[in-house]
Amino acid sequence: MRVMLDTNVIISALLFPSERMNRLFQTIVVDHTMVISSYVIDELHEVVNRKFPQKAANVERLLASMSYELVYTPKTISGSLVSIRDVKDYPVIYTAIVEAVDILITGDRDFENLDIERPEIMTPNAFLEQFGI
Repeated sequence: MRVMLDTNVIISALLFPSERMNRLFQTIVVDHTMVISSYVIDELHEVVNRKFPQKAANVERLLASMSYELVYTPKTISGSLVSIRDVKDYPVIYTAIVEAVDILITGDRDFENLDIERPEIMTPNAFLEQFGI
């Protein structure tokens, strides 16, 4: 399966490394295809530079160390595929839908009640419960 990560999941792995996050990434990389969007990478850089500037160099090291499929999020998105409360989350779900990923892993509660068939929205814990080692 193609599994896309939201920014908050990558930030958690970067700033708060844990056995659980290691297991999440290992499960995705070994058993599935990890997908990261250009929007998430841009947002990752922006958030880390703004909130944790001392960790900025770690972003590139983390991205360089991971095996993933990079998908492009258009800078201008026309139309609306789904309604979501936070407009900053729309490019994430838009890309996940357009790129036909199977699962979007996020800790953002704004994604919880979206009425869509695909991708399946899961928290890191839910993903590990269902697919973890």
